Amino acid sequence: MTSTNDVPPSLTFEQLLLPDHLLKAIKELGYESPSPIQEASIPPLMLNKDVIGHAQTGTGKTAAFALPLLTKINVKKRYPQGLVIAPTRELALQVAEALMSYSHHIPGFVVLPIYGGQSFAPQLKALQRGVHVVVGTPGRVMDHMRRGTLKLDNLKMLVLDEADEMLRMGFIDDVEWIMEQTPEGHQTALFSATMPSAIRKVADKFLIDPTYIHIETRTSTAETIKQVFWPVTGVNKLDALTRILEAEDFDAMIIFVRTKNATEELAEKLNARGFAASAINGDLAQQQRERTIDRLKKGSLDILVATDVAARGLDVDRISHVLNYDIPYDPESYVHRIGRTGRAGRSGKAILFVAPRERRLLGAIEKTTGQIIERMVLPSHEIINNQRIEKFKQQITDKLEEGDLKLFQNILEDYQGEHSLTGIEIASALAALWQGSTPLLLKEIKENEHKANSWDEPDRGARSEKGGRGGREREFAQFGARKERGPKRDSGSSEFSATPEILPQFPNIKMERYIVASGRNQGVKPSHIVGCIANEANLESKFIGHIKLHDEFSTVDLPADLTKEALQTLKKAWLCGKPMNLTKADAASGATAPTFDAVKPHGKTSYKEKPSSKEKTYAKDGAKSGPSKKRKANAPVDQSKPPKRRKPKID
Repeated sequence: MTSTNDVPPSLTFEQLLLPDHLLKAIKELGYESPSPIQEASIPPLMLNKDVIGHAQTGTGKTAAFALPLLTKINVKKRYPQGLVIAPTRELALQVAEALMSYSHHIPGFVVLPIYGGQSFAPQLKALQRGVHVVVGTPGRVMDHMRRGTLKLDNLKMLVLDEADEMLRMGFIDDVEWIMEQTPEGHQTALFSATMPSAIRKVADKFLIDPTYIHIETRTSTAETIKQVFWPVTGVNKLDALTRILEAEDFDAMIIFVRTKNATEELAEKLNARGFAASAINGDLAQQQRERTIDRLKKGSLDILVATDVAARGLDVDRISHVLNYDIPYDPESYVHRIGRTGRAGRSGKAILFVAPRERRLLGAIEKTTGQIIERMVLPSHEIINNQRIEKFKQQITDKLEEGDLKLFQNILEDYQGEHSLTGIEIASALAALWQGSTPLLLKEIKENEHKANSWDEPDRGARSEKGGRGGREREFAQFGARKERGPKRDSGSSEFSATPEILPQFPNIKMERYIVASGRNQGVKPSHIVGCIANEANLESKFIGHIKLHDEFSTVDLPADLTKEALQTLKKAWLCGKPMNLTKADAASGATAPTFDAVKPHGKTSYKEKPSSKEKTYAKDGAKSGPSKKRKANAPVDQSKPPKRRKPKID
């Protein structure tokens, strides 16, 4: 294995031996110079060498393998020549979109994303018509290979993207199976943010004399970006956002939220309040995404509401502000988010909303970036109202300057004569009619409401006089705290703890325990749960905590501040042929593993705490768990085994 850590300085894309049609596409996309991982990876990949790329997420790894891959494609041959394996649906779509963008000047090139949760039918039709590159998640790639619908006999290049994430999600065995089925003679590239031993074993087993590239990146934020935060609670988030949007002098803005549903909902609410906003997320078709970004560039759109995945690679000069509506769990994500502004020496501003329970996340961001994020001063209602009045007056002036008001003047003169009203009275009625139900002026926030929505600045991270945790740490210590209980056992003899864990890699994130309505008897594996949650809730798998499988259900620890939208999505998500029906465990009462019915006629699952007695009973339609005091003496109950359940019918 050859290794390189030193990247040649100041290389251009032209010096990387890329063909003219790719250089043209890169220039049109606004890429000026290659990133370090691109500089180091593209030359050996162009020479058909195997490569291991070790670099953080967000450093440009997609272009590092996508551009060399496109040089190896013969568009006249309609069979898969490239295969990219990605851990999640969102990443697979992102890579496919990037390949389409880079291949803009390659007529006839076809790339196909395949992933779970989508019907097989459109994927089968596309594969039958013929594709050049397949980008897919491990499970769906395996399904097609086993069916014989994805044949890799003519594979030229195989790419493992985010290999450590696939290991984290439990897909590494699937990845090895895929690699074992691929024919010899193809080129392999492995890219990963970290390099655990399991990933090194895969590289040693399948890569031939690879070039090892390690790009050291230090987390930092541009000095031209002013960073501030505002302490806010969920109910006042939209009001605070509206006030900031009215007071801030911004050209264009990206507002980051955690989920795809949140992008749509927030964009709709902002449009209803008079702002030109649009949502952008992983579900957006490439053509629609391009139209949205083009509108932002041309000025017909001022605000993008986006998820992390959807905003990757977005570089628009107009973006002067980035607002984190939902604080990211990972400080690295924060750095990537605010990097959408303050580029090429331009000034920018980053605003962060922080709930009281999220203080420690704010501290983690400050520690990672090495900067103190100052608390912003929210514009007073007087300032907002003065601005609204001035804007209203300006609209009147603009309309008067346009002229052509003769028709309305005649109508109003007749009306004035008929009703003996002054011109001011008529104008006031017209202004109220034009304003509609939306009040022109902002109501004053009461002092007690303001205090409930913030915390004292001197307490941030400070220690109390008694040596206890103060400020941000104390708030987070109280949030999500649970009384510890001893482990108990359920009917499947699997241990259950009512105390949620803290992610060891992110100690600032508090976790809560949830119940999944499927277990070992339904064929559920931990990788199934991780993949379902990561794909459906747009939650990175590294934020998914401890998973425990039981016979008829499973438990999983998730971040305590998941949005209602994400939880509702997971409740309806399908796992191994039935709804996941995610429900919060009753950890506060120290409940042991809950028992539950089989699927009821309406598809609902009821959860009941187990009795303290060692006798096992099974709750049915709200019946009490444990021996009933009203049971007749001549009606003995056999509690040695549970009653038979009918398997639910799957439509």
